[in-house]
Amino acid sequence: MEKLIPFHISDLAKITNHRSGEIKFGEKMLTVPKDADIAKFLKTTEARYVLFGIPEDIGVRANFGRPGAASAWDSAIKSIANIQFNRFSKGNELLVLGQLNVDEEMRTVENLDFQNINDRKKLSDTVVKIDKEVAHIICVIVKAGKIPIVIGGGHNNSYGNIKGTALAKGKPINAINFDAHSDFRILEGRHSGNGFSYAYEEGFLHKYFIFGLHENYTSKKVLSIIKKIEDRVRFNTYDEIAIRNQKNFEVELGKAHDFIKTDPYAIEIDLDAIPNIASSAMTLSGFSVERLRQFVHYFGKNQNAAYLHICEGAPDLGEEKNNHLIGKLIGYLVTDFMKANDPTEGIINNMNVNF
Repeated sequence: MEKLIPFHISDLAKITNHRSGEIKFGEKMLTVPKDADIAKFLKTTEARYVLFGIPEDIGVRANFGRPGAASAWDSAIKSIANIQFNRFSKGNELLVLGQLNVDEEMRTVENLDFQNINDRKKLSDTVVKIDKEVAHIICVIVKAGKIPIVIGGGHNNSYGNIKGTALAKGKPINAINFDAHSDFRILEGRHSGNGFSYAYEEGFLHKYFIFGLHENYTSKKVLSIIKKIEDRVRFNTYDEIAIRNQKNFEVELGKAHDFIKTDPYAIEIDLDAIPNIASSAMTLSGFSVERLRQFVHYFGKNQNAAYLHICEGAPDLGEEKNNHLIGKLIGYLVTDFMKANDPTEGIINNMNVNF
């Protein structure tokens, strides 16, 4: 894990706002001791979830998108550290591993022009390098019996997440993707729009469901490809659920779950599906934050949920006075997943727990 920048207790102390009479996540979350072997420590820690950040937007740039997603990790970890620790949310179940060191890669692409064919090739090649590092780290986490919670970064990192999990499990996994876009585009060089198609083509992704696809932003070619392989790739659209009322949100959750639930599956969340959330492909129309939180809770309940990946949020593209809100939203999604996925949730909620 040479490209990992570990997060330490001292780092948590710097971002946790201590207040008399309160206990924050930052006071309870775990980190890997400085001299410890990371892989060995992950196997022995009591934490069930491992938080990992990927502060890059290179895949977004390679996909003609607006950069800014690199800023989500910093915003998210500050918000998560200041969540209240109580009987509903338990910070000691979460280990903060750290972030991928992409400083060199970000400097390399800083002045590249995605309109230039040669520059676009350099961008894609850089994404491939990041893919390898992400896949390795995710594989180590999953092999240790832990559940990764990954904060992006661009949606290009779905590929590394899926590959790393599949390698650790020893078989292809399934995926559910809450997204306005399919990210199942042609294999034209790696970028944020084809992470799932590459994972599918290379045998790491078995079944794939796209939830809430936006009809106006899905190409005829992609729809044609999916139709030919609908035994393994399916979708519903935001328009038929929320606009035309042809399908029911809760019923569609069940159908998507039935499609993927029999094997370990990824929960992928693209924040560009939510209205007015600053991202590379910001939208004015889409599911509400409440619907997204219900989605995370619903799919997080199954013990086959292998990881949670939240990506494409770009605080740097938001209003300066409110750019902390994306981190706060990510914090809600992280705790929604943990509450749903914790096998002891039902027991603890019925106990009188004192802290």
